[in-house]
Amino acid sequence: MNQFIKKCFLIIFTGYSCAYADVKLASPFSDHMVLQREIVVPVWGTADAGEKVTVKLGAQTKTTITKANGKWMVKLNKLKAGGPFVMTVTGKNKLSIDDVYAGEVWVCSGQSNMDFTVAQEDRYWCGVYNEKEEVAQANYPLIRVFDTDFAPNNQAQDFVKGNWEVVSPQSIGHLSAVAYFFAREIQKKIKVPIGLITTAYGASTAEAWIRKESLEKNAIFKGLLNSFDDKLIKFKADTGAKTTYNTALEKWKIAAAKAKADGKDAPRGPKNPDPVMDQHNPYVLWNGMVKPLVPYAIRGALWYQGESNSPTASIYKNLMETLIKDWRTQWGQGDFPFYYVQLANIGKEIEFVPAKGGTEAIKREAQLQNLLLPHTAMAVAIDNANPENMGDVHPKNKQDIGYRLALPALNNIYKVKTPYSGPIYQKMQVFGNTIKIYFKHVEGGLIIKGDELKGFAIAGEDKKFVWAKATIVGNEILITSPEVLNPKAIRYGWGANPIISLYNSANLPASPFRTDNWK
Repeated sequence: MNQFIKKCFLIIFTGYSCAYADVKLASPFSDHMVLQREIVVPVWGTADAGEKVTVKLGAQTKTTITKANGKWMVKLNKLKAGGPFVMTVTGKNKLSIDDVYAGEVWVCSGQSNMDFTVAQEDRYWCGVYNEKEEVAQANYPLIRVFDTDFAPNNQAQDFVKGNWEVVSPQSIGHLSAVAYFFAREIQKKIKVPIGLITTAYGASTAEAWIRKESLEKNAIFKGLLNSFDDKLIKFKADTGAKTTYNTALEKWKIAAAKAKADGKDAPRGPKNPDPVMDQHNPYVLWNGMVKPLVPYAIRGALWYQGESNSPTASIYKNLMETLIKDWRTQWGQGDFPFYYVQLANIGKEIEFVPAKGGTEAIKREAQLQNLLLPHTAMAVAIDNANPENMGDVHPKNKQDIGYRLALPALNNIYKVKTPYSGPIYQKMQVFGNTIKIYFKHVEGGLIIKGDELKGFAIAGEDKKFVWAKATIVGNEILITSPEVLNPKAIRYGWGANPIISLYNSANLPASPFRTDNWK
């Protein structure tokens, strides 16, 4: 019995295709890629079942036999920073991956503020401050970016479309601004290649980026999963929905082409009625846009998301705990660093109501609580709104956000000693009609931005908050009000677009907080 017949007998019992296939690499492996230094590096792909696959990089040669399901993997020994290298992968065909470097690799994910590009280009809501200068100065050939396509799916996928690009004035305009400014700050300090894998999409919820199996383990997420199931059933029963959408899509394509020819922005396209294509639904973005990247060797992850989780603000803490823990489990690299951006202030104008609250405050508190997970850090952005339009959900000052994300990486990983967080509430003590607040991360001392310390509200047993007088004494703050003789709680920056004034000497803002758990 020849090999082909043997293989087809195998197929009958396993269900795998008996068509011969060339050796193929997984999505992140292509020209200009950056591989993570100093740890074991998995390299994987597909080929014929039983096919011998050999991977060479520098002096290393690794060989394996493809499994019955057509998948193979080798693991390269730890690499030192450097390059360029050529990686060759040989089966019954041969692949050559050029311009490969070893350095630091970070996955950058979330929603539109991570997807927000340096230049406006074809997206009106993008473009950083000093866009023209930033584009012109983006000569960083050792920063490379792999950007995935929007590819939601109801089933876990092995491949996602994307390619590595070298940062230059020609490419930077359509690449993630937060990720780029983070990498630029890091590379200036540690002088090694930086690889960024950006997988982000506007308006996406946290649950869209979490595995179905992981969501199913916690009853608190049952409503999210049931709602998605109901949407799928309804869509499958609506036989006319797809036809109506396809007709509208063809009309939009014509209108978009005409707008482009006339030098105008394309009109908004029709909404796809398929729930799988909706970035708000559970696990669809994990399946299509994260799973294909695992277990590419990385140093850590950056995250900027939360705006779309207002309807589920009360469980946002649980969602993010689940995401962080499960990503770490799936990557199999232990508790890798996970650094994220706390939501920026947003609102048409600054709120002058003491402790106004709302879903933005609740989500920021959830993000503050997520710091209890090991090897996490948070870039506070409570001062980051566009001053000319504070209601804009897309702040343009991405330079400060990238810088603030880089600080914990520099301090905690790359051993560049630097303050990396603004003041974080630690505890309170009551002394008569005064509350003393203690903070972590007061390196160099607490400072005031503005003419006085504002943004603190105090309440007694009646739970009615009033503005308080706050005074810095050493590294603590004393808070009091003549209206509250028996104080019980403090809130600071507690609203969508609150008054804030507290920083540390590293010019990093304090996170909003509350000392109570009142509703």
